[in-house]
Amino acid sequence: MKQLFLLCFFFTLSLQAQIQLHGVIKDSETKKALPFATITIENGFSTISDVDGKFHFKLYAQPQSLTISYVGYETRSIPLLDIKPFYTLYVLRKTDALQEVTISNTNPANAIIAKVIQQKNANNPQQKLRTFQFKSYNKLLVTANPDSIVGKIDTLSIKNKVVKMDSTDYKFKKIIDKQHLFLTEKVSQFQFEKPLLKETIIGTKMAGFKEPIYEFLGFAMQSFSVYDDQYELFETKYKSPIAAKALKEYRFKILDTTSVEKREVLVIYFKNRNKKGLEGLLYIDTENFAVARAVMRVRGVLDITGIHEFIYLAEEKVWFPISKDFRIVKGKSKEPTTILGGRIEFSAEDDEESPSKKDASDFTYLSSEMQVFDLVLNTDLKIKKTSVAIEVKNNAINRDEKFWKQNRTDSLDLRGKRTYVVLDSVVSKENIEKKIRFGRKVFNGYVPLGPFDFDLRYLLSYNNFEGFRIGIGGITNDTFSKKLRLEGYTAYGIKDETIKYNIGTAVRIGNFSNTWVGGAYTDDVREIASTTFATDKRVFKIYDPRPINISTFYNHKTWRGYIETKIIPKTETLWQLSYSEIAPLFNYTFAYDNHLYRDFTMTTALFSMQWNPFSDYMQTPNGKIEYEKRFPKFSFQFTKSLPNILANDFDFGKIDTRIEYEKKYLNGQKSAVLVQAGFSFGALPLTHLYNTSPNNLTKDNLLQRITIAGKNSFETMYFNEFFSSEFVMLQLKHGFKRVELFRNIKPSLILVTRMAWGDLQHSERHIGIVYKTLNEGFFESGIELNQIFKGFGLTGFYRYGPNQLPRFEDNVAVKLSFVFDFGL
Repeated sequence: MKQLFLLCFFFTLSLQAQIQLHGVIKDSETKKALPFATITIENGFSTISDVDGKFHFKLYAQPQSLTISYVGYETRSIPLLDIKPFYTLYVLRKTDALQEVTISNTNPANAIIAKVIQQKNANNPQQKLRTFQFKSYNKLLVTANPDSIVGKIDTLSIKNKVVKMDSTDYKFKKIIDKQHLFLTEKVSQFQFEKPLLKETIIGTKMAGFKEPIYEFLGFAMQSFSVYDDQYELFETKYKSPIAAKALKEYRFKILDTTSVEKREVLVIYFKNRNKKGLEGLLYIDTENFAVARAVMRVRGVLDITGIHEFIYLAEEKVWFPISKDFRIVKGKSKEPTTILGGRIEFSAEDDEESPSKKDASDFTYLSSEMQVFDLVLNTDLKIKKTSVAIEVKNNAINRDEKFWKQNRTDSLDLRGKRTYVVLDSVVSKENIEKKIRFGRKVFNGYVPLGPFDFDLRYLLSYNNFEGFRIGIGGITNDTFSKKLRLEGYTAYGIKDETIKYNIGTAVRIGNFSNTWVGGAYTDDVREIASTTFATDKRVFKIYDPRPINISTFYNHKTWRGYIETKIIPKTETLWQLSYSEIAPLFNYTFAYDNHLYRDFTMTTALFSMQWNPFSDYMQTPNGKIEYEKRFPKFSFQFTKSLPNILANDFDFGKIDTRIEYEKKYLNGQKSAVLVQAGFSFGALPLTHLYNTSPNNLTKDNLLQRITIAGKNSFETMYFNEFFSSEFVMLQLKHGFKRVELFRNIKPSLILVTRMAWGDLQHSERHIGIVYKTLNEGFFESGIELNQIFKGFGLTGFYRYGPNQLPRFEDNVAVKLSFVFDFGL
């Protein structure tokens, strides 16, 4: 049976015209694996072992021998007489140490890295070359090596009686023998014109999907360039080992001398002084101190490796990236870990199990390989549509097999071909694409039903004025039309016994710019002095806690016409004209120009813009996607009344700004800063001024004030306590990594500080409501213990400073919190 298996194995390799050579390098005395050893085969091609001493080649013919070199060990040439799927190779220590390159420095490796940093701009292709373009073929798969899996059925017996049978490994091996778990391919054209590098996807296919998940195509596995000050590995940025101050961040050591592209290079090992940082190898050209090969590695919950291969262009005297390899395997983790939206899962370690017991996730790995071809340098190149970093051509998902045969630099093996057949069948049978579309809609707050998406946010809500508010509404989807949309809702407040509604329509006049021209009519209520940005997306929440406690609203009947567009790079803008009839639904009178106004009309023009200058965008056949969200983000809005138009009562203006910033740390912590400011001028009623988002009930007893905490609201500020015609607000948050206190009890600790300053001009104009101003400032700090159990948590805040209240209890706010984790 064993001989038959080997015969079938090598017959399969011959059919796929490529063989896999796997092995591990070990110390012959200690039997310990040797990381970063150099392995060379007879044609001069070489690779290096990873942190665990493992290596692999992809070859079209079985080599006759290979040579192993490693600092402090005898160089050994090993004949490969026996054909094996996996080789365990040993090397002997030598007594004489490697004579390192002599440079006047305490550590020779540091002097070399200093030269590399000094010569970065001269060696960086994106600095040295004027333009370049090339095509690339990328294949990403989730799979396992079938030879690593025993694949037997385990049994557990008590007194010769079988009480448990575990066939997991057997079933997994049976699947992985025939196919990969997931496979996707793409062919791209990269174009570079200083300083822009743009990717245009001209062909893509994803196993099981007629149309790929476009967000997945923008997933950052590893940086394109090794010369950037920050190196990105699996969407996490690390300080580069050749950044300006890398000598303070890293330790370096010369391991070996070898050759790449027949040029002599030094192999330098680097490791970040922080345990969470990068480690790996840099192959440095001894003549020009350029990077000729790089291996980047992070070990933790997942073991992640990124390898960069280069080709030397003699005429341009530059090393140009020719391929990238990326791999993820299971690391050490006490918790199950999922990536790619749960498509691949690594189970947690079980201390109670035998160390020899392994499950499927111990063998599963993710691999991404990119090969460069059709390279052209320094031509007259003009990049189109520079506002998007990635553009997916409309016909990219409809490429035939002839296209793939012409552009694949690495042919599919039998398991790859089988993967497409099986997953296409499974996805079609299980209606997975439809379920994904449905899930996306629900995640954003909609339930699709034919050509109409029902909006879940209108179904049920509660506030102190309307009581329970029930309704129905939604918007047409692409099934109805890609160029025309209809939207609307109707709702009824049980307490105020009034119907509210909205109806609107819009026409799409630009695809790339995603420009819509539309109009709408609304008869509804709104919280007084609330600040909203017209470009903000209406975020879906299972519940919205803050409106529950609001009792002061105004009714508005509004006609509006608008243009919304993304024509300005990295922005969303809205231009709007509106006419509103306003009626405060509380005791309020606005005194202005010798008139007392209970109701009033407003005709306004509005410009609103969301600007995300550091984010990256992808243009797909379905529209533009912000696939790489980076901070800071900026919001700006200007509102101006139009005097003497449609019986407008007041002349006023408003300027609103907001800056959001977030930073994630390698240890799982996150900091966030929010700055928001508003300024109004002219005659403006209280309904349209600022209240800085209070969220505390006017109750004497602390327990009576326990409600649900908001996201960015002032938890100790009472409703209608402060009003401003101009204000500035600052919020600082720092979240720590979740800590497991008990089983299933893993709270997330967040420290929060909020402060605001403001003023109210012409306070004599506002009659009927008692309030204070923020001239002296408002300050509160607190602790959030979120997700203590099943998403529920507890928060506590304390109010201090000039607006602190005499009674201690009135300065304290205790709230419940709820964070729904979608697991994404």
